[in-house]
Amino acid sequence: MTPFAERLTLAVQDKGPVCIGLDPHLHLLPAHFRERYAGLSGPAFRLAAADAVQAWGLEVLQAIDGIAAAVKPQVAFFEQLGAPGIAALERLVAQAKAMDLLVVLDAKRGDIGSTAQGYCRATLDDTGPLGADSVTLSPYLGPESLRPFLDCCDAQGKGLFILVRTSNAEADALQGNGVAEKVAGWISMWNQSRSSSLSLGPIGAVVGATVPSEAMALRAAMPQSWILVPGYGAQGGSAADTLPCFRADGLGALVNSSRGVLFAKAGEEARYQADHQALVHEHALAMAAELKALQIQRA
Repeated sequence: MTPFAERLTLAVQDKGPVCIGLDPHLHLLPAHFRERYAGLSGPAFRLAAADAVQAWGLEVLQAIDGIAAAVKPQVAFFEQLGAPGIAALERLVAQAKAMDLLVVLDAKRGDIGSTAQGYCRATLDDTGPLGADSVTLSPYLGPESLRPFLDCCDAQGKGLFILVRTSNAEADALQGNGVAEKVAGWISMWNQSRSSSLSLGPIGAVVGATVPSEAMALRAAMPQSWILVPGYGAQGGSAADTLPCFRADGLGALVNSSRGVLFAKAGEEARYQADHQALVHEHALAMAAELKALQIQRA
């Protein structure tokens, strides 16, 4: 069993720090997928939409093969489609793993006791339906809410990404006033006995590219942690904004883009409708090149 931090290190060294979100916004999918569920409602809609989402997701995985180190399925877009949506998510997670893409399940779970154990089995545990490589978690019920996931890390070599300083505009209302630093302290403490490859451990943090002024201090507070960096691209974060999340050795950050890679930008709609796979591939390559150039300039 190779620990998550080591698997992520190898993947990033091989492909770069690119993570692509799998966020199937139903109104943004190519027209030939939207036609499958247009005009439907209720169970028929959910079944047809889930089938379209699965087919779309498999094509996205093909488009980013060899470019991304990881994918980040956003669970909410699948859960809204009920049982068919969860089945589609299971299929996409299994396919991503078969392609040697690490799966960061974006679930943001957080609860206590047996409920937390249930969430862990549902998302992370290999005996459950998904068995993702890692999962995003909300820590705001306290350390107890994270213990089942920490146990799974130890027993099965999994990883966690705990919300520390997120990219949304109103995050400071809760995460300011020392709260983010408090959570960063927990993460640093938990990694001290778990770090392996290049002193990186399996307990990671979520720190947005939209808060670069805070990211440097948070990186210093969590020297052994991988940082998942949302906010790059469509949310306004630039490649340069991600730089404070990296360590001096160029490791330690996994940069995510979802809408900025998956869907058409201004002036691209016709190309997107004609061959969305080619455009996704192009967007992913451009992201990888931008992040690589940033690291070369830094060196």
